[in-house]
Amino acid sequence: MGRVNTLVITGYGTNSHVETAYAATQAGADRADIVHFSDITACNCSLDDYDFLIFPGGFLDGDDLGAAQAAGMRWRHLKDASGTPLLDHLKKFLSDGKLVLGICNGFQALIKLGLVPYGEIRPMDDQCPTLTYNTIGRHQSQLTLTRICTNKSPWLSCCNVGDIHNIPISHGEGRFVAPESVIKQLIANGQVATQYVDLSGNPTMDVAFNPNSSMYAIEGIISPDGRVLGKMGHTERLTDNVAKNVSGNKEQLLFKGGVDYFA
Repeated sequence: MGRVNTLVITGYGTNSHVETAYAATQAGADRADIVHFSDITACNCSLDDYDFLIFPGGFLDGDDLGAAQAAGMRWRHLKDASGTPLLDHLKKFLSDGKLVLGICNGFQALIKLGLVPYGEIRPMDDQCPTLTYNTIGRHQSQLTLTRICTNKSPWLSCCNVGDIHNIPISHGEGRFVAPESVIKQLIANGQVATQYVDLSGNPTMDVAFNPNSSMYAIEGIISPDGRVLGKMGHTERLTDNVAKNVSGNKEQLLFKGGVDYFA
């Protein structure tokens, strides 16, 4: 197996970059660099040097314009110091067969770009899925049961369909919404990666288990080819010594799946 290098983007309000980089190296990545977005625009860092691109959680730009909306606009419209649009770098990264993961605020950024569910950057319209305010009207922070719905993604290759994990969530804008026809198409395509479930393992709209009231209890989705995954739950925050007094399977091997993809 060759070297597997991970790039974790930080800056403008992210707060889970350290845990995310640590999770990648614990899963076998040889290197996990935490790089500020401004270093990419200054050409101090090249996406070509990495196999994973990870957008971690946090509160990008204070969520002043809606979660990760400004971050999406930066990737869409900014150029680096050489005059190359950032979108060109991102498109090449994807065309080279590499992997992208967005967690929580990172998921919000991916969905604002169109990378999930479309696997490409495209303009947003009223038919596109989005993430919006929790119906409860406040930030939710708790451990939540989620079920694996597909393993047709490198990130999910170490999971089995039906596996249930007890995963931390922490967000105020995590409610997945989309037109009914779009959601049914995602389900038919196998692009619903994970769902919030109750104690019996059934998808639910009960706010005790679906903390943001996501439609169809959707917690995460993948691109058509599975190489891009966006999810709300903070898989990276659980280690051997975290939440030891809480029952349930907390070892969701997303990062190992990513590393194994390059084996």
